[in-house]
Amino acid sequence: MARWEGNTRGRLEQAALELFTEQGYDRTTIAQIARRANLTERSFYRWFTDKREVLFGGSEELQDRLLAEIASVPEGTGALDTLMAALAAGPEVFRSKDFLRARAAVIAANPPLRERELVKLASLAESLTQALEGRGHDAWTARLAADAAMAIARLAGERWARDEQADYREILDRSRAELQAVITG
Repeated sequence: MARWEGNTRGRLEQAALELFTEQGYDRTTIAQIARRANLTERSFYRWFTDKREVLFGGSEELQDRLLAEIASVPEGTGALDTLMAALAAGPEVFRSKDFLRARAAVIAANPPLRERELVKLASLAESLTQALEGRGHDAWTARLAADAAMAIARLAGERWARDEQADYREILDRSRAELQAVITG
């Protein structure tokens, strides 16, 4: 096995996505992922607890970034405006668009992974809700704003990943306007 090639985590993620795409998530083993990345299984476990975490491991980094961005928004800003300002920083922690597209396809093809994705999104929404409550927004407003922001972010993220030239902030703003248009009829 090669040593000191660098970017161990990225190599494992890339190897896993390639194998998940080629042979399916269920038929891919950790040993295969490690071999494809030219690493050992032990190296795999230094970075991930299991093969699902290859797909979901960046969630904590995104959550931490969003919470930091929320804290930096001026006091008195509305709940949804606060979350939109925070979400605009998303691309700074997003994986590459190729990774996101491949990840979405693997998750879509596997019901337990879709369930895991929903759990992770619900956990993120709960963290955003708590952050808004900590800024003085009432619980119902915070929850509604977090749920709306998550819907906007999912749509914007999908659009952004599909278009190599897309500006995330513009797509985020457009997705928000579309949600508002749906709500107001």
